Amino acid sequence: MDDCTLIAQLLKKDRRSAGVFYKTYSPKIKKYVHAKVGIYEDAEDLVQDILFAFLEACRDFRGNSSIQTYLYSIAHHKVIDYYRKKKIKHIVFSQMPQLELLISPLLDPQAQLDVTLVQEKIRRVLAMLLPVHRTVLLLKYLDGVSVLGIAKHLSITLKSAESRLFRARRAFVASFLSI
Repeated sequence: MDDCTLIAQLLKKDRRSAGVFYKTYSPKIKKYVHAKVGIYEDAEDLVQDILFAFLEACRDFRGNSSIQTYLYSIAHHKVIDYYRKKKIKHIVFSQMPQLELLISPLLDPQAQLDVTLVQEKIRRVLAMLLPVHRTVLLLKYLDGVSVLGIAKHLSITLKSAESRLFRARRAFVASFLSI
């Protein structure tokens, strides 16, 4: 079934074409989003949001690109939004840790479990890292030491501190995604 026919059938709310659409594109989008996000549950939620957003937007589909390209564009924007929200939450909680204490009783048990699991995963990843990487990351993100402060603390140059921090972040991300 070509893209235009599939869109026309989806707009008519044809169940068979909805099944074809889901079976064709869902695995591709899941693979793409999971590679970008790394957390299975978050990726699954995003995939559902992406597919729903496509179904809402398919009436605007003009055929200037393929359905797959259109879906990947939606996925790209949803992943950016995911990280933007995550960054805002991190900034707010890192600037005002007492806010997390106020909000945590409002979290449902599943959200509290998610936070606990992520914290435990971070601890495991930090334990796996080389001591030099772990030290730099803890100084920067736990103690809030500037890169210049790290350089002074470790008696190294500023450029060396920047390099170590870069390598430590990269090692952390690689380990985090592999667990």
